[in-house]
Amino acid sequence: MVSRLILVLGDQLTPTLSALDAADRETDVVVMAEVRGEAGSPKHHPQKIALIFAAMRKFAAALIEEGWTVAYARLTDTDNAQSIDGELLRRADEFGAQEVVCTTPGDWRLIELLDDLPLKVTRLPDTRFISTQSEFEDWAEGRKELRMEYFYRLMRKKTGILMDGDKPEGGKWNYDHDNRKPAEADLFQPKVPRFKPDDVTREVLELVADEFADHFGDLDGFAYPTTAKEAAKAADDFIANRLEGFGPYQDAMLTGEAHLYHSILSPALNIGLLDPLDLCRRAETAYRDGKVPLNSAEGFIRQILGWREYVRGIYMMDGPGYTGRNVLRHDRDLPWLYWGGDTDMACLSEVVTLTRENAYAHHIQRLMITGNFALLIGADPAQVHDWYLSVYADAFEWVEAPNTIGMSQFADGGMIASKPYVSSGNYIDKMSNYCDGCAYDVRKKTGKGACPFNLLYWWFLDRHAQRFRKNPRMGTIYATWDRMDTDRKKVILSEAEEFLARLDNGETP
Repeated sequence: MVSRLILVLGDQLTPTLSALDAADRETDVVVMAEVRGEAGSPKHHPQKIALIFAAMRKFAAALIEEGWTVAYARLTDTDNAQSIDGELLRRADEFGAQEVVCTTPGDWRLIELLDDLPLKVTRLPDTRFISTQSEFEDWAEGRKELRMEYFYRLMRKKTGILMDGDKPEGGKWNYDHDNRKPAEADLFQPKVPRFKPDDVTREVLELVADEFADHFGDLDGFAYPTTAKEAAKAADDFIANRLEGFGPYQDAMLTGEAHLYHSILSPALNIGLLDPLDLCRRAETAYRDGKVPLNSAEGFIRQILGWREYVRGIYMMDGPGYTGRNVLRHDRDLPWLYWGGDTDMACLSEVVTLTRENAYAHHIQRLMITGNFALLIGADPAQVHDWYLSVYADAFEWVEAPNTIGMSQFADGGMIASKPYVSSGNYIDKMSNYCDGCAYDVRKKTGKGACPFNLLYWWFLDRHAQRFRKNPRMGTIYATWDRMDTDRKKVILSEAEEFLARLDNGETP
């Protein structure tokens, strides 16, 4: 019998992957490959590359131990074609195969690449998600607005998670109003478990250090889980030690604290080492056993059962053109500070530093610091998208693009967000201690030393007034702008323009 090739990508490291379920262990060949075409485009964070390569090598070893034939290409193998399609064609020639079986990738570029192969390609649904794509599209059909909250309720009903009969547990679907507390420095803050690199991971770390030294990001301190067993330990630790505080403090930010009460499970989850439904059920069990409050369990579950499923549905439904959306016509180059360039803005410096050191920042740091600033200055959303995709260990296009193009940059025109997520410095001051000791004064609205977020906030709103003035969630904001003295408006807009001119000239912002 002629072998088929079973493609397993670096974010598909799940034993129950649909492509593996459809394969014949006796005759088919599993193809896995570390390739520059994926690691270097865009130039991914070294820790992200190390995580994927180390996890791939261990997953491949487990498959071999279970009796699979695995054709695995290491990055520096001399015959490595350095692209997914090139490796499939090479292996097809090697094994005399005419057919490829794969689980549909979460990246339209890869989907199109596979569909264009001169081989028979059978793409199977990715059954690791809780919702099927047809379920999502049936829900979306005919709706004027595709709001996550209503899809989330559908998922709650489908799974029965946090349900009391046909009603939500506690009488409400969403406990966000309980989850907006600022954090305070605490010597007893629970720490995220760190996984000491073994021989396989150390070999990968040396490889990445040699081959990707010009990529943004530190490799020292790598401690992500790289097997399902390690990821399960990380999940155990989160539920036992940090889930209780996740709800109230999930939006909080503190200098020097990369994690606070966040799970840091998304990198392992998004490469297939954890099961999303299992995580949701475990959080529910912790609530029902009286170990965590409802608002914390619900907030965590909503991130997975609601948001994660929803953005994947949007990305797959909208098609390959989604990442090119730019409804606000923003075209400013992303400033060098995003790659660690000098800045006197403490909040941006802090989040970029954490990103460089950990290949991670939590959702509010991404949305309301780096994303907020990029949107306020009118940065090109394609450049913002490439940055987020490259620098975060959990960033794969199906999840990153909707969060960036849609939620963060409003470039999709409101498909995801009901309003642009912009704020002045006041929000940052409220939810963090970043403003303490900053070179800029968050309380100053204009003049020397005024916080740039204060100036840029009104500049952005004035620039896009025609689009947003009638937005029901922004009426009060525009009413405030309209009441403002004309001369004061001129000063704000003039100082904002001066700041942007200095930014464009490469001056330290």
